Amino acid sequence: MSTYHPLSEAQAIEYARRIPQLFQPGAELASQEIGDGNLNLVFRITEAATGKSIILKQALPYAKVVGESWPLTLDRARIESEALIIEEGLVPDLVPHVYAYDAELALTVMEDLSDHVIMRRGLIEGNQYPLFAEHIGRFLAHTLFFTSDLGKNQQEKKLQLGRFINPELCKITEDLIFDDPYRDAETNNFEAAIRDAVEGLWADEELHLEVAILRNKFLTGAQALLHGDLHTGSIFIKPDSTKVIDPEFAFYGPMGFDIGAVLANLLLNFAAQEGWSKDEASRAAYRAYLTQTVKDVWTHFEQNFRALWKEHGVDRVFATPGYQDYFVASLLRDTVGFAGAKMVRRVVGLAHVADIDKIGDAAARERAQRLALTIGTAAIRANRQVTSIDELIHIATRATERGFVL
Repeated sequence: MSTYHPLSEAQAIEYARRIPQLFQPGAELASQEIGDGNLNLVFRITEAATGKSIILKQALPYAKVVGESWPLTLDRARIESEALIIEEGLVPDLVPHVYAYDAELALTVMEDLSDHVIMRRGLIEGNQYPLFAEHIGRFLAHTLFFTSDLGKNQQEKKLQLGRFINPELCKITEDLIFDDPYRDAETNNFEAAIRDAVEGLWADEELHLEVAILRNKFLTGAQALLHGDLHTGSIFIKPDSTKVIDPEFAFYGPMGFDIGAVLANLLLNFAAQEGWSKDEASRAAYRAYLTQTVKDVWTHFEQNFRALWKEHGVDRVFATPGYQDYFVASLLRDTVGFAGAKMVRRVVGLAHVADIDKIGDAAARERAQRLALTIGTAAIRANRQVTSIDELIHIATRATERGFVL
C-alpha cells in the first residue's frame, strides 16, 4: 500500500530533519512553499542559525495548473532525480546537487539555488548574462553526446533508454506542441485579438506538413537523453553561474529538441521586447544581445560537441570522414524546426510565457504575440533548408523589419 501523501510545510520540516548530515540535531528550521510551476510542490527548508538551506520538490499526482481532473504519474519524480544525477556526473557545475530521493513520496531533495534567479525573470528585467551561452552550450554538448550512441556504449544506452520511458509527460509535449496549436483544440489558450493569426495556423496545410515531420522525429528519434523542457524558466542563473533544473520531462528523443527549446525562449523574449524596452534604441540593443546569444549558444554547443566526438567517440563507423558534418548539419535543421514549434505553442497553446503574457499594454502584447508567431512559423517552414544558425537570426530580425505578418 502506498504511503504517498502531499507534504505540508510542517511535514517538510520533519522530513528534512531526518536527512543525514544536512542540519544540526534539534536545529530551528523554517519552511516556505515556493512552487510556482504547474506540476509540483516545492519547499525551501532553512536553518535559522546558519542560513543553510535545501529544496524539497514533491511531485503531485495531477497537473497543478489544471487540477485533479488531469492526473499525472508520480514516476516523473524518479525520472527527474535520475536525470539530475546523470547530468551532475557529466557537468557538475551546471546542475543542482541531489542529496536524496524518496520513491514513496515522489520527493527529491536538492541544493538550494536562492542566490540565483530564474532566467526568464532576469531577461524580462533586461539583464545580460555573458557566460550563459558557453555554459548552456557545454551542458547541451555533454549531456547529449554522452547519453547517445556517439559517446555511450550502445548496449548500455539501450538499457538507460528503458529507464527513461516517460509516456505521460511525452504525451503532454506531443499534444501541446505538435498537435493542438494547429487545430481548434479545447486546450488552446489565446487572446481574441490574434484569432485571425491562429485560424491561419489551423488552415495552413503546408505548415502542418512541416509540423508532422517534426512530430515524427520527436516520437521516434531516440538519439539522446533530453532534459525535455529546457526553457528559461528551467534555468537558474547569475552572472557567473548557470544551473539547469526540472528535468522531469526527461526522455530519449531528438537532440535538436533541447537545443531548439533554449533558442526558442531567447527569441520569445526577443519578441516580448515590444513591451519591455523603453524606447527603440534600447529595444534594438537588447534584441542584438539576444540574437548574439542565440548564435553563441549554437556555436559553443557545436564546438564542444565536435570536440567530444573527436576525443570520445565510441563507434568506428561514425568516425567515417564526412559523417560528423552530416550529423551536425541535420542537428541544426532539427534545432531550428523545434525552436519554431516551441514558439508557436507558447502563444497559442495551454501554457504561455511570462515574457509576453505579463506585458501590461494590450497593443504591445499583441504585437509581441504576432511577432513570436511570425518567427516561429517561419522557422518551422525553413528548418529543412537551413545551413547556418545565422538564418534563424535573419528570420527574427527580418520579422521586425517587415512588420507583423501574422
